[in-house]
Amino acid sequence: MSNPIVRQIPNAITCCNLVSGCIAVVMALHNNYEWAMACILIGALFDFFDGMTARLLGVSGPMGVELDSLADDITFGLAPSMIMFSMMQTASSGLSCRFMTDVFPYTAFLVAAFSALRLGKFNIDTRQKTSFIGLPTPANAIFLSSFAACYQDVSIPVWVLFAIVVVFSLLLVAEIPMFSLKLKNMTWRDNSTKYVFLIGCVVLLLLLGFFHIYALIVWYILLSLAAGRFAKR
Repeated sequence: MSNPIVRQIPNAITCCNLVSGCIAVVMALHNNYEWAMACILIGALFDFFDGMTARLLGVSGPMGVELDSLADDITFGLAPSMIMFSMMQTASSGLSCRFMTDVFPYTAFLVAAFSALRLGKFNIDTRQKTSFIGLPTPANAIFLSSFAACYQDVSIPVWVLFAIVVVFSLLLVAEIPMFSLKLKNMTWRDNSTKYVFLIGCVVLLLLLGFFHIYALIVWYILLSLAAGRFAKR
């Protein structure tokens, strides 16, 4: 039996993910979208390493799976919801319609609800061992937080923000195959889609700049759709 402290290392990393998400929520409340995005990215790193650490240490278990989903819904569900809520409040503040200013921004929490559904589905769906069905919650959160960080000083109509919330909430639970970035080997034949994605990411970052990470998520979605069509043929 492994050391009790060693067994808790992956859970501690998962909790760091959760704390990152909590800080991202606070940053969103203060309209500090750049820091909110940074906290979500840090949370995504912790989310990547907790599972890897558990496998390396040989301490994977049901407790880690449940804790991971809870942390993910904070960092990749609640945090981006708070970002969109804050943006929608700002966008609707000058409108005369009381419903639009007082109620409509709360539709942003669809992201948190659909993220919870996505995570629950992932935990019981045996089809998602090596790839994904629907947009992964970290990708969704990175898109929304990066979009907010890039366009926080731009006057975006509240209905556009609502449309983004609805579309990306539905993408979370859509029956759309999306590739994983995990590599079983380094061959081009088995990983061509992933390599094309990474090359495209480098080009987009060089052209648009670091904060436009949302463009990478759009590229990921489009490439997943293209790869899915090609696989069917």
